[in-house]
Amino acid sequence: ARLFDEPQLASLCLENIDKHTADAITAEGFTDIDLDTLVAVLERDTLGIREVRLFSAVVRWSEAECQRQQLPVTPENKREVLGKALALIRFPLMTIEEFAAGPAQSGILVDREVVSLFLHFTVNPKPRVDFIDRPRCCLRGKECSINRFQQVESRWGYSGTSDRIRFSVNKRIFVVGFGLYGSIHGPTDYQVNIQIIHTDSNTVLGQNDTGFSCDGSASTFRVMFKEPVEVLPNVNYTACATLKGPDSHYGTKGLRKVTHESPTTGAKTCFTFCYAAGNNNGTSVEDGQIPEVIFYT
Repeated sequence: ARLFDEPQLASLCLENIDKHTADAITAEGFTDIDLDTLVAVLERDTLGIREVRLFSAVVRWSEAECQRQQLPVTPENKREVLGKALALIRFPLMTIEEFAAGPAQSGILVDREVVSLFLHFTVNPKPRVDFIDRPRCCLRGKECSINRFQQVESRWGYSGTSDRIRFSVNKRIFVVGFGLYGSIHGPTDYQVNIQIIHTDSNTVLGQNDTGFSCDGSASTFRVMFKEPVEVLPNVNYTACATLKGPDSHYGTKGLRKVTHESPTTGAKTCFTFCYAAGNNNGTSVEDGQIPEVIFYT
């Protein structure tokens, strides 16, 4: 389709690859595609597969490409033939175990990249890595966010208890992260565990142990899940954040209902917040933490 310049057909093919990613990358013909087609696939936010499996497929492709170019199949040559495709593998989405067992030992990444990724997985502040950390899968359209507070105050303390707030939405969305408040004492780093829990069954649907750096301002700082969390309409969920770090800003004049309206389609996504009883570190509808939900519709 790309060879004969059939963009509509190419787009249908790519959507089919999104739906059946695992079958597509294990298919025999996968190793025969050209580099530009490989790049077109790897650029997609909508592939439904774990990143470590995508990496294995890309390594298989690079071995076939080395043979096509009559090059010895060495890690250096695999890296060479992959060119710009390598930067499209989202290594930060892997678990540290997946990364250590595969990519870190493949020889395809240079030592500097391996070290920066291990640091990304384990320390705060996280060093900048040259790879995308935006989750893949089912994310069509633009990233949206809502903020449930109208004002920011200082100070909010942390003692190991989670800040929690319950919420429901009027339609299906995918939550990819939260915006959290940072320190009132200037630039600093926080360790944080974020979770989304299905309230009625108390099942953890998504979580990430990570960290973030803040600059001392009253803005929010993005903390992302490794994979999007599907949230269904009119079901109760609990957003949960457990921070370790100094006193932070917090939100007040909280809203029970917050509506996001798409600037392009006018579609409305309506969030309803309510009090999460039990240990919640003082967070409520009126004030506290977890000001922002970052999501795709």
